Amino acid sequence: MSHQLVDAVEKSCLKTQVPQFNVGDTVDVSTRIIEGDKERLQTFTGTVIARRGRGINEMVTVRRIVNNEGVERVFPLHSPFIAGVSVRSSGRTRRAKLYYLRQRVGKATRLAEKRRVTVAADVPAEAAAQPAAAN
Repeated sequence: MSHQLVDAVEKSCLKTQVPQFNVGDTVDVSTRIIEGDKERLQTFTGTVIARRGRGINEMVTVRRIVNNEGVERVFPLHSPFIAGVSVRSSGRTRRAKLYYLRQRVGKATRLAEKRRVTVAADVPAEAAAQPAAAN
């Protein structure tokens, strides 16, 4: 009974517009900063090195290099202070956690970009499905 009650309360706090991104992607995380009576957005751009948790407890760790110093921030995805997450590029990875990037510096921190195949919208479906005629 209490498990269902907790799920119901958590469901009301979940965001509906969470973008699809994975570990290795370069993302822009916009956070709401409240200074006195003013509110502004601050963007943190970096590589996603970890995702953990699920539901209301889902967290994302984003890492970037500032002045030759590594900076990591952990963001709760469903927090009201997170205005949005946008994906800049997708990196190809073979691991779920990229903690090994902490020991890397310079060009060694780059990840290979994941290429996405898109189908041309101009080509009709029948022409794309038929094989080319042999001469």
